[in-house]
Amino acid sequence: MGDLGPDHPFPHDVFADVIAANGIYAADFEATGLPGSAARGLAILTCIDSRIDALGVVGLLEGDAFIIRNAGARVTDDVLRSVVLATLLMGVDRVLVMPHTRCAMAQRDEADIHTLIAQRHGVDTRSLEFRTVSDQLAALRIDVTRIRSLPFLPGGVRVGGALYHVESGLLEPIDA
Repeated sequence: MGDLGPDHPFPHDVFADVIAANGIYAADFEATGLPGSAARGLAILTCIDSRIDALGVVGLLEGDAFIIRNAGARVTDDVLRSVVLATLLMGVDRVLVMPHTRCAMAQRDEADIHTLIAQRHGVDTRSLEFRTVSDQLAALRIDVTRIRSLPFLPGGVRVGGALYHVESGLLEPIDA
């Protein structure tokens, strides 16, 4: 913790694999001409879960869509900020809210997560809201409605919700 700078050099030993893999990626990098907009007019809100390849799930490539991630794929104030910017300044006219099955945020309640962290790490996280859900489909419908209700969205922006099944790779569209 503390200020970043010369007293806190980059931890090369910890990230050696990441930097090496980036060198390989950059050697064949061809996406230099991509604009900063989403070519397919799509923004996807999904979970931080590493099992989700947000672009691959919907058959897209880099440059095609904006990906917004947080634990549980919940519509938070920061997500709303990103959606407003994406729709007003970056050509997004479709937003897909995409939580997934077997999500940790849907398997425990808020108090359980705080207790688990305290037991494992001795850290009191009760000042944070993790936004767990007991009913994923109900939460998805609320989150879709929350985006649709934004007074800042330009006309024509469409918002949908779909549950991603980590067991099969399939998306299940949900009426909201």
